[in-house]
Amino acid sequence: MSGTRVTDIAHRVAKLKWQWAWHIARRTDGRWGLKVLEWGPRTGKRSVGRSAPTRWTDHIRRVAGSRWRQAAQDRVLWNSLQNVYVQQWTSIG
Repeated sequence: MSGTRVTDIAHRVAKLKWQWAWHIARRTDGRWGLKVLEWGPRTGKRSVGRSAPTRWTDHIRRVAGSRWRQAAQDRVLWNSLQNVYVQQWTSIG
């Protein structure tokens, strides 16, 4: 399999994550989607030298800021941030 195919898949996954976050952020019905975005994968302490576990919203906040849910209300702004998110997410791995 060529490297570009893997890159294409990584970009597609990142775009889908960004779009799903946008969809969930605009909801007001109290369903579980937002809880999933904010969910912390583990509790307790990590061993020395290991970073803290990350949530989906940690990566979203790096791009859209701490008020990411308000940013999601503006479709033009949200779409303009998508490329930045995809680039960062695919470079993180």
